[in-house]
Amino acid sequence: MQIIRTSKIILVGAVGLYASLVAFGNITDYGSNFAFVQHVLSMDSVFPDATTTYRAITAPVLHHLAYLLIIAAEVATAAVCWIGAGRMFRSRGAAAREFNRSKAWAIGGLTLGFLVWQVGFMSIGGEWFGMWMSSTWNGLQSAFRVFITIVGVLIFVSLRDGELEE
Repeated sequence: MQIIRTSKIILVGAVGLYASLVAFGNITDYGSNFAFVQHVLSMDSVFPDATTTYRAITAPVLHHLAYLLIIAAEVATAAVCWIGAGRMFRSRGAAAREFNRSKAWAIGGLTLGFLVWQVGFMSIGGEWFGMWMSSTWNGLQSAFRVFITIVGVLIFVSLRDGELEE
């Protein structure tokens, strides 16, 4: 059905837009968003008696490197999702086999986005650096909301499409 294909294209584009806006914000407001990364990596707001603070990274150069890696991953997520949405759009009226093949970039971009927000923020930031212990520098709810949205789109887009009705 044409509406299902159109919906998949729009949803991939929406994730591309979101990742673009996040990356743009991190680039144009580097300082305030950098502070978040710096505090999480430094583990300076975890519970005072936490025994996991040996994991803290306190070197400013490593804070900047980590932040630049996050920004690069967000830019890559955005770019690959936009490419994916574009390829799907160009194939929207094609045979099912061709349209299903056109999803590869979209699936790649959505998977990358999942990795950024689930692995990067939830697993590494949340668990390894104990972001969950911070009342000030805790982005787990936001990261969860984003990665669940992305995984929902990923599942929907991954569903095989049939032939268009004539």
